[in-house]
Amino acid sequence: MNEKSFDQMVAQMTAEMYTSFKQAIQLRKWPDGRRLSDEQTELCMEAVIKYEMIHDVPAEERVGYLERNECASGDASSAEEAAIKWIN
Repeated sequence: MNEKSFDQMVAQMTAEMYTSFKQAIQLRKWPDGRRLSDEQTELCMEAVIKYEMIHDVPAEERVGYLERNECASGDASSAEEAAIKWIN
C-alpha cells in the first residue's frame, strides 16, 4: 500500500475503527481473538497515530501520552531530574 492510499484509508476511519485498532494494539489480538502479526501491529499503530493527528485528539487521550509531573515552579532543575526512568 502506498503512502497516499494509506492516508486516504486513515482519513475514512470511523471512531469505532479507531477504538477497535487501539484495543487490538493493546491486546495484540483482533476482536475475534486472532493474534496480530508484527506487521499488522505496526500498521494499526501508524493508523491510530495518524487518526489522532487528523482528528485533533487531545494530547492526554493519545497513544503514548505521558503525564509530566513537574515541581511547583514548573521547571526541573536538571535534565537528569526531568528524565524518565524505566524500571523492569
